[in-house]
Amino acid sequence: MPVKIRLQRHGRKGYAYYHIVIADSRAPRDGKFIERIGSYNPNTNPATIDLKFEKALYWLQTGAQPTDTTRNILSAEGVLMKKHLLEGVQKGAFDVVEADKRFDAWKASKESSVSKTKEQLAADKQAAAKTRLAVEAEVNKAKAAEVAKKKADAIAAKIEAVVEEAQAEEAPATEEAAE
Repeated sequence: MPVKIRLQRHGRKGYAYYHIVIADSRAPRDGKFIERIGSYNPNTNPATIDLKFEKALYWLQTGAQPTDTTRNILSAEGVLMKKHLLEGVQKGAFDVVEADKRFDAWKASKESSVSKTKEQLAADKQAAAKTRLAVEAEVNKAKAAEVAKKKADAIAAKIEAVVEEAQAEEAPATEEAAE
């Protein structure tokens, strides 16, 4: 029975997420599977991967073949690196302590690069929000100036109307006084 590590699609149209499963290669994509070992959500930035590391390593060592996308996921999580190091231990190239030390060093560098990426994304998002806020403030200032000008024009028109009315009342009074 050829066993594959592959993705099983879930979610709505245009917003898929995947379960990482161990399945017989003859089974349908979303059909029967042997074991679920994780999930993969490409909709987040960066993509969210939840993986049972030990189970994935076990299945790789027993001969399960990952699909191309799953191979990339397992590589990113370090499962393939750990398998490679354990094969080196079996061949006698180095011992288990050295393998663990190399894996821990690799994992630390990987986590630091991921954290830098997340920080950069957060900083970019914050900068975009500040820019958007500044543009909105400028638009609000322009609207406030326009409203203030309209109010000033309305007040000036009222004053002008009052002055004309007062002059109109004064004019007949001065004509009557002159007669």
